[in-house]
Amino acid sequence: MNTIHVDVVSAEESIFSGEAVFVALPGEAGELGIKPRHTPLITRIKPGSVRIQKADGSEEFVFVAGGLLEVQPNCVTVLSDTAVRGKDLDEEKSNAAKAAAEEALKNAKSEIDIARIQSEIAVMAAEISAARKFLKKK
Repeated sequence: MNTIHVDVVSAEESIFSGEAVFVALPGEAGELGIKPRHTPLITRIKPGSVRIQKADGSEEFVFVAGGLLEVQPNCVTVLSDTAVRGKDLDEEKSNAAKAAAEEALKNAKSEIDIARIQSEIAVMAAEISAARKFLKKK
C-alpha cells in the first residue's frame, strides 16, 4: 500500500509522526485532501481538524489552531502554534475559554484587542467543533 509520511508539529512538541494513506485538513480556501505523491504545495491552514487515515485503516484526529502546510511527494508537514490530539480535546474547557474570550471582547478598548479576541473566539469555536466530531466517532 502506498503511504506518505505525516508530521504534525506544535510549538511545544511533535503531535503525530507516522505513515498515512490519506490526510484531510482545512486549507485557507477549503478542505484539502492529500494522498501519496501529491504535487508539492505550501499553504496556510485554518483552525480545524486534521484527519489522518493510517495504513492499518485506523484514523488519527488532531485539532490545529491554523498554521502552515507543506506537502512534498513523500511527506506532509503541518506546523501549528497549537495542536491537540483528538483524544485530548476537552469540549467543556474549550467552551469556558470561548466564554471568557467573549466576555473580554465586551471590555476590549482598541481595534487590535478586538481583532485578537475575535481570532481567539474563532479558534475556540473550531476546537469545540473538532471535539464534538471526535467524540461522535468514538
